[in-house]
Amino acid sequence: MQATNNLQVHDLCVSFGGLQAVNKVSFSLKPECLGALIGPNGAGKTTVFNALTGLCNVSSGQIEFGNEPIANQPPHFIARRGIARTFQNIRLFKNLTVLDNLRIAYHQNRKYSLLSGIFRTSKFRQEEMWITAQAEEALRLVGLSERSLSLAGSLPYGEQRRVEIARALMLHPRLLLLDEPAAGMNPQETQTLLRLIRTLRDNLKISILLIEHDMKLVMNLCEELFVLDYGELIATGCPQTVQNDPRVIQAYLGGKPA
Repeated sequence: MQATNNLQVHDLCVSFGGLQAVNKVSFSLKPECLGALIGPNGAGKTTVFNALTGLCNVSSGQIEFGNEPIANQPPHFIARRGIARTFQNIRLFKNLTVLDNLRIAYHQNRKYSLLSGIFRTSKFRQEEMWITAQAEEALRLVGLSERSLSLAGSLPYGEQRRVEIARALMLHPRLLLLDEPAAGMNPQETQTLLRLIRTLRDNLKISILLIEHDMKLVMNLCEELFVLDYGELIATGCPQTVQNDPRVIQAYLGGKPA
């Protein structure tokens, strides 16, 4: 069976000691969909991302991607299945170049042996050239080709966020998870990010799921919303439906239904 971008989450539960961080959350993300996981601080959004990417244990429930179970698999297993992510806090190697930050991301997929690397064989040189070309293409996709040789820490905040996205693209994901990609950005940077995310989905034909508190960005960008509150899923649907859901208004958005 050919793998797809389809993500299925069934009755997902995650607990830490006596704390139930996520309680029986179920949702699905269609192939090539732009979705968002929203909710108040502490609602369990990042915990869901961590469960999807193997960074925390699933207490019960199922996660399937491309019709394959991935719950409680290690992060490298999940990454190889086509799921990549960014983090809420920027995690670049700031003293390395932008290009090297991307090249490092491909390390688990390198095919040459340790000895080939030590003796710099033709196989080593060819694959390293190919990896560099892939990194340059990822930078082109996020509009940072001219920054390839700059130190990552010298870039403006918004560009560092785009480097993180480019680094995730080095894994050739079928599902890209973005944890608060617009956090700390000014309005101009946010608009650039919105256009970038939409372009990546359209050009690469991938699914994208983001966590975001900027409701203007979410409502203008996403096609499907999943709303968490105290670890439980309280609403799903298109932005127009969700923003008028009384439970969402009470929990998060504020105001009265339109």
